[in-house]
Amino acid sequence: MKRDRDEAHPARELTFCDDAVLGYDRSRTAFEPGEPLLLDDAYRLAHLPLVAPRHPGVIATLPGRFYDMGRHPSVFSLVLPIDDAALRASPAFIAMEAELKAAPFAAKIAWDILPKRAGRLHATICGSLGTDVSPSIDPAARTVLGDIGPLTVELRGLFSGNINRGRLYLRAYPERRRDQNVFHAIQSALCRQQTDLYVVGLYNLTDDLSPAEAAALAGIVECWWHRPLLRFEARDLWLLGARDDLVLDAEIIETLSLDAGRQRTSP
Repeated sequence: MKRDRDEAHPARELTFCDDAVLGYDRSRTAFEPGEPLLLDDAYRLAHLPLVAPRHPGVIATLPGRFYDMGRHPSVFSLVLPIDDAALRASPAFIAMEAELKAAPFAAKIAWDILPKRAGRLHATICGSLGTDVSPSIDPAARTVLGDIGPLTVELRGLFSGNINRGRLYLRAYPERRRDQNVFHAIQSALCRQQTDLYVVGLYNLTDDLSPAEAAALAGIVECWWHRPLLRFEARDLWLLGARDDLVLDAEIIETLSLDAGRQRTSP
């Protein structure tokens, strides 16, 4: 007998993981009054060459790291797609971005790369699944993923971390089911370590921030910390291959359904 959608995935009260169980508070930039925001080495190696290649702070290469002016061999990850059009239709997001555009450091944001990345926005759930050669997803893992069903995610912002200082992110807060982080179920299906940070890289700085500029950024981060920007239902994941950390030339290798279980139960 064919099961309808309500039978396959009954209605449930939505709750989300919060900062008590996620790592955003622990990992955020510690802005110090009167101090500048200096781009860190990780950012100057992996990001700065892509947005400001002539900047004197660029680290072109580093022994033991596979970056060459921000490029590297293909790295494959399982990611949560983010709909750029839906994000930019959100009044809250529009208001937050308007504050960034009016901020004293606005000229130090690489606005030109935003349209180049619009079709590849994502939050990484399982990173570094393979290098050079696309990994094979085990059939058993596909079954588990397909049985999870659509999951709801809330995006909040803005986030500046204690690594890759210079990149500004949105924060993804996954749904909780049966007191479990649903992203953990995805990670367990692929036998990956459970994580507690799911950020959507969006903006990139092209230079250090002065003390006044850093204070302005800290104020925007604090203002928008608890404010939702977009809530959406995810039905698919991407297996993404990228040759740089800004996914400027990334390729979607495969789309993996989170709702295949319902299809398998239909005659």
